Amino acid sequence: MLKTVIVTDSTAYLPSHKMEELNIKMIPLAVTIDGISYDEEVEISPTEFYDRVRGNGPLPKTSQPPVGRFVSLFDSLKEEYDAIISIHLSSGISGTYDGATQAGEMIEGIDVYPFDSELSCYIQGFYVLRAAKMAKDGATPEEILTELNEMKQTMRAYFIVDDLAHLQRGGRLSSAQAMIGSLLQVKPVLHFEEKVIVPFEKIRTRKKAMKRIVDMLAKDAAKMPLEAAIIHANCPEDAEKWLAELQAKLPNVDFTVSHFGPVIGTHLGEGSLGLGWVKK
Repeated sequence: MLKTVIVTDSTAYLPSHKMEELNIKMIPLAVTIDGISYDEEVEISPTEFYDRVRGNGPLPKTSQPPVGRFVSLFDSLKEEYDAIISIHLSSGISGTYDGATQAGEMIEGIDVYPFDSELSCYIQGFYVLRAAKMAKDGATPEEILTELNEMKQTMRAYFIVDDLAHLQRGGRLSSAQAMIGSLLQVKPVLHFEEKVIVPFEKIRTRKKAMKRIVDMLAKDAAKMPLEAAIIHANCPEDAEKWLAELQAKLPNVDFTVSHFGPVIGTHLGEGSLGLGWVKK
């Protein structure tokens, strides 16, 4: 029987117990602070990261894994597996997916199927978890990829940032958009469109922005069973409070709480919140 293994990168921010349980392999992206590079989720914790970068110092630099790292991981997996499905953050904001694709073309003796999640964080993790469960049950790579492409149809992810400056400084949002946002003190709701982060709607307050996202979630939840994730950038109390409200309002949705780690946190900034969901 063909054996398939799932690889992802650190920006899925999946808990280690889930990765162990489902045999998910992870390649870390790195964040450089004061000239020192750290593999996120391995060498630096989110809390440590936010504590270190608070204030107006230079923005940390983020970097994708070197292709060689993919090559050695893929190489080590071919003893035990016939196929690898490598699921990564949006190719519109990082070269990680391209790195996996290049490495896959360099490796002999195992089939590599790179998959562009077109977004990031735990919402990317939804693809990874679904794929890993299917692989565990013996699904073929083709069956898994069909399911992942199906999931794209109902996958939604929205973010609220406290301050657009991070996205602008990190080159992930145009200066004009950032300037308009800070002048009017708007809390734009952001989302991924065509693989990049763009404003979805400009909303005056954080509270209204959160309500707008919840309304969209409720609308989808009325049509189909959903699993959802609340994602926070070092504001766990906000996330837990939101979770309690959402669970009371939408008892038929399965919620998880996750975090924005160093790499994505560099671009969104502390205090950001996200909510994403997909059909179960």
